[in-house]
Order: sequence, then C-alpha cells, then structure tokens
Amino acid sequence: MANSDWTRLVLAAQRAPDTDADADPQDEAPRTGAMTVDHHTLEFYAHQSVMTSAGRYAPMFNELPNDVGDLVRMIQHLVVYDVVAPDFYGFTIPKRRQGEIHIRPMEKKLDSMFALDDRPLSVARPVDKRLVGRCHHFVQFLVAMLRTKKIPARARCGFGSYFNPPYFEDHWVCEYWNGTEARWVMVDPQFDDVWRAKLKIDHDILDVPRNRFLVAGEAWMQCRKGQADAAKFGIDFVNLRGLWYIAGNLVRDLAALNKMELLPWDVWGVQPRPNGELNDDQLALFDRIAALTREPDASFSELRRLFEADDRLGVPPIVFNSLLNRSEAI
Repeated sequence: MANSDWTRLVLAAQRAPDTDADADPQDEAPRTGAMTVDHHTLEFYAHQSVMTSAGRYAPMFNELPNDVGDLVRMIQHLVVYDVVAPDFYGFTIPKRRQGEIHIRPMEKKLDSMFALDDRPLSVARPVDKRLVGRCHHFVQFLVAMLRTKKIPARARCGFGSYFNPPYFEDHWVCEYWNGTEARWVMVDPQFDDVWRAKLKIDHDILDVPRNRFLVAGEAWMQCRKGQADAAKFGIDFVNLRGLWYIAGNLVRDLAALNKMELLPWDVWGVQPRPNGELNDDQLALFDRIAALTREPDASFSELRRLFEADDRLGVPPIVFNSLLNRSEAI
C-alpha cells in the first residue's frame, strides 16, 4: 500500500465482512489438487535468485527449521509493516528508517536488520528492532528461507480480498511446493496474531484459499471475461485501480516467476501509466501474459522465453520507483 492513509482502510476492514466481491463469505475455494510439475521447473524455484540470496548470511539460513509454520512465525518477528506500525504495534517509524521499505536484495535487507539487532534470526525482535517493510519483505524472507532448504518457492503478485471488501487490494504472497501433496501451497506470512485480529482473518494463512488471493493473471482474466469488475482492483483509497493497474501487476508477477522479485511499486517497460487506456496490442500482450502466469507450470518454457526475449517485459538495470518518483539501479 502506498501511504499512511492505508491504516484507515485496514481498520475499516474490521467492520466489514471478510468476503470476495461476488462470493459467499462462508464459501472457500478448494485448494489446488495434486499436479505434475516438471522436475526442471521445481529445480529452478529451489535455488536462490539475485534478490533472494542471503549472501554472507546464508549459513544463518541453513540453521533454520524446515517447517513452514515455524518460519512464518519467525519472519513475523523480523519485519514490521510500516503503515500500520503505529496503530497495530504502537511504534512510529523514525524518519531515518523509512527508506527500509525500498531495499530490494535480501542481503541488504539483512544488513539493515542486523545493524539494529545482531542476534540470530530465531530470536524474536521487539517491534522497534524489526526491519521496516511491506508485504514484499515478508514474502521475500520466506522465499529465501525455503530456497535455502531446497524447497521450491516463488513470490506471487496479485490482489487480496481480505483488506477492504468488496475491493481487491494490491498484495504479495508466497507459493511453495508441498512434495507430499504434490501441489503449490499459497502462504501469507504477513499476518501475525495482531493482523488476523484487526482484519478478522478467518482463513488459513499457511494454505490460503485461491479465492481469497487472486494472482494477477487470474484477476486479469476474470475482468476481461466480465466475471469481475476491474474498478475493484488496485489500491482503493488513493483511487489507483482498474485494468491498467492489474496489467502492471501482471508484469511484476511475470518477473517474480522468472525470479526477479522487485518492489511492488517498481515500474519498467510495458507497464501502463496510471489510468491509461490500453490499446488492442497491449490487451493482446497482457492476455498472453495472464494465460501464462495463471498456470505457470503448464507453460514454463514459454513463460521463460517471453520474459527473456521481450525487452518490454524483462527487467532493465534501472527501474522507476513510483513511490519515490525517481529512477533507481536495481
């Protein structure tokens, strides 16, 4: 989310039912069933990217538990979400630390965190000693930890239905491969007990139902087919929403699926300008991206080729940080 007004949006969610725009709040989508995924695909997601590598801190990650729930609880005591920190945790982020939300690589995130508290990762930090972040930070920590264990994991960019019903708010989650059940499991590591109480989250954050979080490709296809309203997707309180916004998340999700896990507000290439009208060529390209990213394992080779071959989609050395309104080297 973009700024401190989002606190009002989150708190308002306490008075709203936890539901999708068009779904019964008691209905939960079934989890993805067992599937066959190519060995090379799983190998790809079992190794670190330039953004998730812990660098010189990697030995610390090796010592962490394998259990996903344990890792999630640990991460929740390593990162604090800046926008809600005052209302949820009684902590106002000092001005000198507000830039922590813009750190991209995991190793640099860890530099900042250990500068505050150099104890092992397994030690819960007080709120004022946690890394300041957003949803992306929680997800990147989990992806990095799982990949250290050679558990295939990937970040997914899309929209959560549980912040501000009936709107779908910009958000990131983690998918990891559960070998026992032969399926990708969606995890939302951001939601500790405080978040769950404030938003009245009643679904399993360690196995998020697919109708509670829509990956960008699913959101795009539903809107293109008239099954969902594009005006409900984005960041509602600042009126950043619509098909153009979903298109931007499509490109970020495509990048994340190619292990370039950038910030949720990084912009490059073909991503549309705010409130921009999309022409036929753009719609066709985004339709293709949506089809590939909705089921990335079924079309993994094509997804990789498209990202690597199309300069409009691949991540350049310099991107535009839309929150800071400036270009930055990644």
